[in-house]
Amino acid sequence: MNDIMLDEAQRRQRAENSLIKKFRKQLWSPFTRALMEYQLIQDGDKIAVCLSGGKDSMVMAKLFQELLRHGKQNFQAEFLVMDPGYNEPNRRMIEENARVLGVPIHIFQSEIFDVTAQVGGSPCYLCARMRRGYLYSQARELGCNKIALGHHYDDVIETILMGMLYGGQIQTMMPKLHSTNFPGMELIRPLYLVREADIIRWRDYNGLNFLRCACKRTESCEAEQSSKRVQVKKLIAELAQQDPVIEKNIFRSVENVNLNTVIAYKKDGVKRHFLDGYIQQG
Repeated sequence: MNDIMLDEAQRRQRAENSLIKKFRKQLWSPFTRALMEYQLIQDGDKIAVCLSGGKDSMVMAKLFQELLRHGKQNFQAEFLVMDPGYNEPNRRMIEENARVLGVPIHIFQSEIFDVTAQVGGSPCYLCARMRRGYLYSQARELGCNKIALGHHYDDVIETILMGMLYGGQIQTMMPKLHSTNFPGMELIRPLYLVREADIIRWRDYNGLNFLRCACKRTESCEAEQSSKRVQVKKLIAELAQQDPVIEKNIFRSVENVNLNTVIAYKKDGVKRHFLDGYIQQG
């Protein structure tokens, strides 16, 4: 059926059905597997599902709705949108998508874009940190003990490789974290095992359109923030064409760290060197 001929209720139903039917293996199953494998939700949780206006956070919101509808977890969810200073078309797109897809969003205002616009160079890192702080603060006001962000599997493997190539370190984007500035609160990443390509397929199948970058300086922001990530994304894609197992191996590399074969590592801010143990054995 042509998407143009579908009313909003039909479009919503189609999008929801496709999550647990057509895209069950690609979206629903890895979503629920991550929840269980990393113990992301406990009974009694109240989770602020954070929507940025992009495809990833919206599919996460819909998956949470399906979990609330069909799952057995005893938890609550608030669908939280921070307006950091969107221009009118961007904000309208977020509100329109939420209405069409039946996501009851709670919008709150901040002035992050105005603040970061005064920063020299790329403001994206500062923007991201400020966003997270505002989200934690607002989530706590709503009685939430966790915030959920829409980072997916591809974000994880790109971060691993970026850390090695540009940061000289081995680290990853964790599936969950305790907040350092908001005691008692956690950050969770329920899309941790979901592939970006499958989110794109779901979006396109349902004829949906989402924000790519909500910044007022969209073009420059994307260029500055994404240059290294885009390079790494392309590198991974090229390598995966030669051997599809490469993407999985990048992910597994941070699950299979052999501390007996690394020169040094840090634990809780303390650096350990292989010579420490080597000398003790001598």
